[in-house]
Amino acid sequence: MSNTASVLTSKVATGIAGLDEILGGGLPPRRIYLIQGAPGSGKTTIALQFLLTGAALGEKVLYISLSETREEVEEVARSHGWPLEQVEIVELSAIDAQLSAQSQNTLFHAADVELTETTKLLLDAVDRVKPTRVAFDSLSELRLLSGTAPVSPANSRVQAILRRA
Repeated sequence: MSNTASVLTSKVATGIAGLDEILGGGLPPRRIYLIQGAPGSGKTTIALQFLLTGAALGEKVLYISLSETREEVEEVARSHGWPLEQVEIVELSAIDAQLSAQSQNTLFHAADVELTETTKLLLDAVDRVKPTRVAFDSLSELRLLSGTAPVSPANSRVQAILRRA
């Protein structure tokens, strides 16, 4: 099999047996997947399972929490008996603290400054960790930071972050 063909047929296991079976071994790599659902439907659990599966395979993984605290993420993992030592967690509340010192800016709209600074801090985390798997939880927070209704303005920034991963 040619090198190109093996790249095209490679899959990234999600760690969810039934889902990986349906997907023929997992998801195609280096793509963006959106998991949508109501609060409590398991989005965070799926994201953590995906990252923990990568970590078990020796991959570097990054969980970017834009809506939950580290403690809340750890509580979800504990409820499943999952250790998070191999998962790098970046939480927005920590980023918010860094941005609060810069909140006196009056030349630009706050959403423009916050999204730009948040993007820079997230890109720095990606550069530091160099993950092969990244989970954002949740993208609606980026949407709020962008100050616009559609997700598309933030989407290009998310794609830029993921391209570095």
